[in-house]
Amino acid sequence: MRRGFRRRIPPVKVLSDCEVEEIHRATLDLLEEVGCRFESKRALDLLKKNGCIVDYEDFRARIPAYLVEDAIRRTPSSFLVRARDPKNNMMFGGNTLYFMSSAGARICDPETGVARTATLEENDQAVLISDALENLDCFPSYTPYFEIEGIEPVMLCPTSLASRIRYSSKVSRGAQVTDSYIWEIQLAQAVGQQLLGNMEAAPPLCYPEDAINAGFGYAEAGFPIYIAAGAVMGGTAPVTLAGATITNNAELLAAVVFLQLVRPGIGIIANDFVEPIDMRTGSPAFGSLGCSLHHMAFNQIWNGFYRIPTNNTGPAFPNSKRIDFQGGYEKTHIAMASALSGANMIVLHGGVSSELSYHPLQAVMDDDIAAIVGKTIEGFEVNDETMAMEIIREVEPMRGTYLNKAHTRTLWKKEYYVPKAADRLTYQEWLKKGQKNSIDYARERMQKILGMHKPAPITTQQDKEIDRILEEAKKYYKNRGLL
Repeated sequence: MRRGFRRRIPPVKVLSDCEVEEIHRATLDLLEEVGCRFESKRALDLLKKNGCIVDYEDFRARIPAYLVEDAIRRTPSSFLVRARDPKNNMMFGGNTLYFMSSAGARICDPETGVARTATLEENDQAVLISDALENLDCFPSYTPYFEIEGIEPVMLCPTSLASRIRYSSKVSRGAQVTDSYIWEIQLAQAVGQQLLGNMEAAPPLCYPEDAINAGFGYAEAGFPIYIAAGAVMGGTAPVTLAGATITNNAELLAAVVFLQLVRPGIGIIANDFVEPIDMRTGSPAFGSLGCSLHHMAFNQIWNGFYRIPTNNTGPAFPNSKRIDFQGGYEKTHIAMASALSGANMIVLHGGVSSELSYHPLQAVMDDDIAAIVGKTIEGFEVNDETMAMEIIREVEPMRGTYLNKAHTRTLWKKEYYVPKAADRLTYQEWLKKGQKNSIDYARERMQKILGMHKPAPITTQQDKEIDRILEEAKKYYKNRGLL
């Protein structure tokens, strides 16, 4: 079982209890009065059977408040996801914080920021590097790249999952596009692991047929589900934080209701990925303060009030185009806000520019950020040993030192975190040793991983079964004119 980081300090709150209740009541009113669009007759039939008012022409279900609150109560506050190697099993919920890899459409040049399509070999190498990073706990779907040279778009998600299974034994999330869930479920079952299933809305207030089919498929396979919406404030959600919180709540609670009707008691982790629009350009304002504040309100409501595990995606995608200072502060301020407010998982490692690019060097550097953020919420121990009163009494005022004490030699590594991809030299040492920066250290660590790290292997039979499933997927899409 992966340990993650264990929160020892109370979550920070940005809303009063009355404000949380107001947002919740407004969300219930929205679902009952306006409803949510489900582009699937099968889903609408299920919702109607259980008390929703359904308009089949508009694909809309109006969901009564009692049904929403019953679904919240049915959703467990923690749940297990099995990896193919039990040491990488994950228990979501409670006070545990995990970190998930980010993704990008293309691989970027770390110096110039210019992006290009990654090769399959580069994709596989990036997965292997992520497998070696101790603070990266799991993968999203289509990661690290959602474009791979020579791979047709319709085959990208199954091919990407096959790579993550072969080059890592960590948990992965499935995808929902174009029936990819059919093959991803089979791939996971072939190696004896679970996926985090996936069901993503199309804001405002809509679930397309692909998402609903995936929700049915993953739930019926017995996999827990990752639900997401992903509105932009001022575009597909109100421009205000409070308004965007209400619409995002409604979209996600509609999925909670649906999934608890499909499989009562199913584990769910709710993702928050709501960004403001930069009104100067019309683009999402990745890395912004609005993202941090929305995450904090979301965690307070979902983790604190609904008792449903939460994931935050904001730290995954900075607005900077290179691996640089701007990307570092954009990732860190959102990740810290997420962790301090109670997130159970944060998407962080490897994203370089919005959702456009990824690089494993960034993932290596982000592993240090994950450790710093995680260790912050773990706080520090206060006991007889750490208070060190006996040692303090021994050391003479002004002339004494703690450097020669066994207490110092024993505890300094536990008390301090030493980053693995950072310059910690004195200035004179730095001049003598090549004047390296953090990217240089990350590159050295990356090359060491590529030369030495060996992921837990799959069997020959499992490898053949993966190839067979991918061939079946190709036939399926070819018969539908998609290949």
